[in-house]
Amino acid sequence: MSLVVALRTGRVAHPSSSSLVAPAGVAVQARGYAAYVKPAKKVSSKFRPNAGKENEKKNRGARDPGAFRLMPPNALTHPVFQTEYRSELKLPVYRPEALTSSAVAQTMAFPTDDSRALKAFGLPTNILVDYLLLSTPCSVVREVTVNVLDQLDKAAESSSQNTRVVFTGQAGCGKSYLMLQAVQYAIQKEWLTLYIPRGVNLVNSSTSYAYDARTQTYGQPAYAQQLLKRFADVNAALLQSLTVQSSYPFDEREVHNGAPIVDLINVGVEYQHQAPTVLNALFDELAKQTKYPVLLAVDDFQALYCMSQYRDPFYRAIKAYHLMLPRTLLEFASGKRNFARGAVLGALSCQNTTFRAPLELIESLGLPPTGPTNPYVPRQPELVEYAKGLKNFVVPERLTVDEAASIFELWQQSKALHFPRGDELFLTKYTESCGNAREFVEKGLLQTVVF
Repeated sequence: MSLVVALRTGRVAHPSSSSLVAPAGVAVQARGYAAYVKPAKKVSSKFRPNAGKENEKKNRGARDPGAFRLMPPNALTHPVFQTEYRSELKLPVYRPEALTSSAVAQTMAFPTDDSRALKAFGLPTNILVDYLLLSTPCSVVREVTVNVLDQLDKAAESSSQNTRVVFTGQAGCGKSYLMLQAVQYAIQKEWLTLYIPRGVNLVNSSTSYAYDARTQTYGQPAYAQQLLKRFADVNAALLQSLTVQSSYPFDEREVHNGAPIVDLINVGVEYQHQAPTVLNALFDELAKQTKYPVLLAVDDFQALYCMSQYRDPFYRAIKAYHLMLPRTLLEFASGKRNFARGAVLGALSCQNTTFRAPLELIESLGLPPTGPTNPYVPRQPELVEYAKGLKNFVVPERLTVDEAASIFELWQQSKALHFPRGDELFLTKYTESCGNAREFVEKGLLQTVVF
């Protein structure tokens, strides 16, 4: 019996070592340790992935731009590619001597070479969109434009206490354009002009702010620094002849009495943390001087009377008049501080529903309330004081036919329309928009395609 058979039958319970010897022809693995094997010698690979690429980069030309390649203009011969490029509009220049009653319903181009206000101060969003489509910044002179400019001429020799005007009217009636026309007129008439086209940016928590224990208000250093730069850029020629009438000791340097007012501005431009204080001092100097009239123009004017989106250390909303710059603007708007010569202009905006005109401002301007009101509705005494004395200047809600025709011709000449010109089409769009300037342009002209 073999060993394997015995183990299977269970006859051998504990086989001896001698009995475990394998018979001839049967291989049995012996227990032991693996012999040491010398590791193979590493042979470096002869593959070089970057070999020759240095020379290849030198020899090859410019990088292939891919599938998109510009075709030369002479290859685009099909009529579909013959785009009517916008040509420069040949318009009369917007000059003070030309702004008379005879210029009503005429389109005039702003003198961008003489005035840098459009680039320095910026523009409201709706006007900026229009100028991206038009080849030349321009506007149509309206009857209301002549009336506003006449008021500015009277205000040039009197205190700003007498001319604190707020443009009101329906959304899209042209309040922002009217303010821009007044700003351009004042600059060309040698007024010291400070224009804030987007007053919402003062209260929407879009810039840094820091608490000033000296004035117990919150300063906005970055915004104040940029505003000083823009003011100095636009009014550079007039500021050369002005000097400060008080001494201003700052930590970095001292501006002595009689020094050029440009030195005071440069302190705020060079040191951002001093910009709010310098801007407030600049307003004091502009209020004292009598050599040039001063125009303070603020679009989105109602935002100065709303609750800001800034937060204090306890995460409570900060009121707009607790910010240094909005409080300064409110003081000049309310007559608490005045320019010896000049005017204050504001324009209400209906686009941003977050910052609507509060009840205190609406009642001061004599506007119809937007919500229910009665004597028991609380009014903030501070806002009532800041809204006193403001004059309501109502902008007509409809364009005249001549003014609308000038706008129609303007957009037709700029080749921004998608349909042929015609009296029937003009009257159709004018009627659909009810004469509203924004509706007439945006929905009546630019969003119409006729096949």
